[in-house]
Amino acid sequence: LSLAQLNSTQLSSARWGGRCSRLYLYLGVGPRYSARSSLVAQSDMKVELLPALTDNYMYLLIDRDTREAAVVDPVEPGKVVDAVKKHGVKLTTVLTTHHHWDHAGGNEKLLKLVPGLRVYGGDDRVGALTQKVTHYNTFKIGSLNVKCLFTPCHTTGHICYFVTKDKSSEPPAVFTGDTLFVAGCGKFFEGTAEEMYKALIDILGRLPPETRVYCGHEYTINNLKFARHVEPNNEAVRKKLAWAKETYNNGEPTIPSTIADEFTYNPFMRVREKSVQDHAGKSDPIETMGIIRKEKDNFRVPKD
Repeated sequence: LSLAQLNSTQLSSARWGGRCSRLYLYLGVGPRYSARSSLVAQSDMKVELLPALTDNYMYLLIDRDTREAAVVDPVEPGKVVDAVKKHGVKLTTVLTTHHHWDHAGGNEKLLKLVPGLRVYGGDDRVGALTQKVTHYNTFKIGSLNVKCLFTPCHTTGHICYFVTKDKSSEPPAVFTGDTLFVAGCGKFFEGTAEEMYKALIDILGRLPPETRVYCGHEYTINNLKFARHVEPNNEAVRKKLAWAKETYNNGEPTIPSTIADEFTYNPFMRVREKSVQDHAGKSDPIETMGIIRKEKDNFRVPKD
């Protein structure tokens, strides 16, 4: 197929992100995120950030007590297997946030490389699914507790995974896929503003403030530029954007953030704030959510 044919036949779908990533890999052109893998180590768990495709993140979650591990959205299985070997852990579980190719597209291949894995997800469209889950289902990764949070909107079966350890003083972790990004949220491909409001404010927003947020893509700088457009006088946005530019230019990931931080600079989590509502010309937070998402969909990101 020519590039023009690929553009017309493959890129018209709502699953733009995954198919765009696949197109880049197929053609050998286009941007590729150059960040190194990065390790967040706590006394109860370790999380290795594994950049993938053009701007995706996979995550290797390790229970330090048992050395059992899970992987989140393993779209590049070879990188996952290498990370498992490097840490000397036992991979038992796949946590799939949603069915889009750039998140679930590596499941079948990973199971061929590591047979017997449990594959969790909230949608029958998830490849190699063995354990379908919904809101507040729980299970264990070694001694770590995993709670499923049903956050439909980006897709109808989107699941976030909230990870805690009993009697731990360390921050919990939440893997948010394409529901919550640093300073942003996912497109409403299969849902509504009301659903995203519930996901961000009523579900994720009620997690402990110190919870570390591990999202599905490196979109932070562009998201913060939109946040600056919505709230030009927000000092938290200005400082986070300057930090994100420096961090990204150093080849380092801008993830994780925290739930508390998101409430200071993420316009989609600030839809109850008068400054964001004034920008949208609405006084209702759900209507504000819809307005700014539509605006973000058509936002031309400035270079500065």
